[in-house]
Amino acid sequence: MNRLRELSAEFIGSAFLTAIVIGSGIAAQQLSPNQIGLELLENTAATVAGLYILINVFGPISGAHFNPIVSFADVVIGKNTLNRALAYLPAQVAG
Repeated sequence: MNRLRELSAEFIGSAFLTAIVIGSGIAAQQLSPNQIGLELLENTAATVAGLYILINVFGPISGAHFNPIVSFADVVIGKNTLNRALAYLPAQVAG
């Protein structure tokens, strides 16, 4: 049951992060057309705020990796097991 909860957190967090990044890019283009610097600032600010919230919500459940590279980097530094990282992989990619 606990593993299912962790996998669900990684799936949902990855899906929300993808939506935040894409949505903030679209919103920035609509808010500031032809002002690339401002678009990048708006996109970055929205992504940072969204990621902060996602980490606070899902961090206690699964560690809030949301990315296979982060999961496997944690294996290398000893903060995660290979089995857990391999289990997270399909959930993160599907999300």
